Amino acid sequence: MKAQTQQKLRRYHLYIGMFLAPAILFFALSGALQTFRLQEEKGWGGTPPTWIVWLASVHKDDRLPQAKAAEADEHAKPTVKPAAPKAAQKPKPSALPFKIFAVLMSIGLMLSAVLGMVIALNNRATRRVSTIMLVAGVVVPILLLKI
Repeated sequence: MKAQTQQKLRRYHLYIGMFLAPAILFFALSGALQTFRLQEEKGWGGTPPTWIVWLASVHKDDRLPQAKAAEADEHAKPTVKPAAPKAAQKPKPSALPFKIFAVLMSIGLMLSAVLGMVIALNNRATRRVSTIMLVAGVVVPILLLKI
């Protein structure tokens, strides 16, 4: 591959990476939290923190969280006859090892994104464009979310 072509590819990689880095950080963090269902209310009456519910709503539903009253109407449960008890089933294998792997992968992805941003912003030749792409990567999704 020609040096000039390689240089263009690196530049495009830089611009795309800086634009998408905020979204990568957001989805990696919110996905890691959802791996252990931290956004759900617990049966023992534990209410999840609002910021985790907010992250999960944007991640899963592509929208900002709705008010509780509106959500209750939307998800009203129809009355259904209780199902007959099921026969004893073989226990499922533990999902914990994969959940741990998923969280480690999220942490690695976040670390990689942060390191890429630090490297890009420390390069004087590309600092201005990197900053513009980074700001655009934060502003554009916020604007799209509010449409």
